[in-house]
Order: sequence, then structure tokens, then C-alpha cells
Amino acid sequence: MPSATFIDHAGQSRTVEGPEGENLMRVAVLNDVPGIDADCGGECACATCHVFVDEAWLDKCGEPSELETSMLSFAATAQPNSRLACQIILTSALDGIVVETPAAQH
Repeated sequence: MPSATFIDHAGQSRTVEGPEGENLMRVAVLNDVPGIDADCGGECACATCHVFVDEAWLDKCGEPSELETSMLSFAATAQPNSRLACQIILTSALDGIVVETPAAQH
């Protein structure tokens, strides 16, 4: 199974595994990763699974959709490497991806 490392705003990291084809938000929720609220359940209808993708992985994630970009406008701390974890599908190409969670999702 591919792995993903979540680093919280204090610098503490947690590496978890998830099935290929699952979105990163769901993998975080299933593994009790703090900092991912997932209020909409992965429907790209909020920004509470906002993450900062490590620069080394950004190109491998692909471009955000227009809807995702719109939702990210609600994230208080959005940056150029911001993505919604619900829109990143875990694949073997993303095995080892590193993302950072913001201090707050609201």
C-alpha cells in the first residue's frame, strides 16, 4: 500500500498507509490523522481537508480543478502549494507523498 506523511503545524509527522485509489483525505480520516476535519466527507464542498503539498510532490499531484481552486479560496492560509486532500488520489506514483496540515481548517 502507498504511504503518505502528514506533518502538523508544530512539525510532528505521522506516516500512514492507504489503499491505492483512495483519496488522501479518506486515508487521513481512517488513520485518525489530526488536522484533517473533512466536514463535507470528500465531496470538494468545503476546504477542511486543506493541506500544503511538499514541493517535491506538487507536480506529481496534477493541477487542481476549477472547483477545487474555488474551494481553496475559503482556506484562510492558502498558498501556491495548497490542495484539498480529498482531491489527491493515492497511487503508487504518490507513494511517500509528504503534506503539511495548517494550524486550523476554519
